[in-house]
Amino acid sequence: MKIRYMLLHAYGMGGTIRTVVNQANAMAEAGHEVEIVSVVRRRTKPQFAIDKRVALSALVDQRDGVAADSLARKVWRRARGKMVPYGEFAAEYFTERVETAVIDYVSGLHDGILVTTRPALNLISARRAGKGVIRVAQEHMNLAAYHPAVRDQISRHYGRFDAVVVLTETSCAEYRALLARTPVVRIPNAVHMDDRKHSDQSNPIVIAVGRLVPQKGFDMLIDAFAAVAADYPGWRLRIFGTGPSQDRLQERIDEHAMGERIALMGRSDRIHEELARASIYALSSRIEGLPMAMIEAMGHALPIAAFDCLTGPADVLTPGKDGLLVPPRDVEALAAALRRLMGDGELRRRLGAAAAETALDYTPEMVMPLWEDLFAALLSGEPIADDYWAAR
Repeated sequence: MKIRYMLLHAYGMGGTIRTVVNQANAMAEAGHEVEIVSVVRRRTKPQFAIDKRVALSALVDQRDGVAADSLARKVWRRARGKMVPYGEFAAEYFTERVETAVIDYVSGLHDGILVTTRPALNLISARRAGKGVIRVAQEHMNLAAYHPAVRDQISRHYGRFDAVVVLTETSCAEYRALLARTPVVRIPNAVHMDDRKHSDQSNPIVIAVGRLVPQKGFDMLIDAFAAVAADYPGWRLRIFGTGPSQDRLQERIDEHAMGERIALMGRSDRIHEELARASIYALSSRIEGLPMAMIEAMGHALPIAAFDCLTGPADVLTPGKDGLLVPPRDVEALAAALRRLMGDGELRRRLGAAAAETALDYTPEMVMPLWEDLFAALLSGEPIADDYWAAR
């Protein structure tokens, strides 16, 4: 098979980039002809390892800066138009130059499978991909998380896809209700579990991982930990990641006088070692798609304390079996879950052991055959019913 994956910035960091790179690598390993197409390029080298058998290309090289595009963006946004709707999380990337490059690329394709990975790219593919191309939209967020203008465009144009692939059963139901005649299938992201060291629960550390952005809710996690810190003086909270909210989060830590107990650790190249050294993983997101960092933590036998935000944690966890779920954005409830886990080592060990078993459902060995089967069915013209994958 010839498979092309289109990412906004394949040279950057982020969960979507990592999981798509992993998928491309696995498909190349299976013997398929694979290419990753990066819409923009702002770094010299990719941040994630790409198999040498995977071709990598970029449509717009911005390593010398984006000043010209920024000026074009201001003009273009006043004129509006084109295909990327207001409210798309990455709309600012899509200057006229960038959007035109994507349109020209997808309209010039005439064979193989094109997998696009966010609404902006999906909408362009749906409306402009050349005849003979199998078009697959990957959705990494739940439908309700998008701006109404984005949802409107999705409802108008996603019906043109050969398939829409989502991460959770909740998202499956959402998209099937919207796209009555388009195959919508659930295929979770894959997580490598090889050589994962399990936590021995000896270190009093709560860990969280993610971009320092409002979506991840680290402000609420800081508040929750601060609420129980006095009762468990030996425990620490470590938050790994970088992002624009760093200064605001540090100010919040300082307001709680928690500088010696809560640390913003930045980015780590040894995050698996850090996870194995911790004893609890906290997920405080306001919204999620499929929480990959949480599944990574489960692979290290960490019990989870998480907000039951719309789609994501509840699609992975069984409350009381491999983690604790609390109502979304309920800081007091999250504090109570942390308190319960911090105070009960046996509970942590039991939930952590079950979490490690749950994580095995997301290994490449379980996930990648689903992709191969889907692509083969689409290429052969095999009908894909809603229950197609239930029998697989």
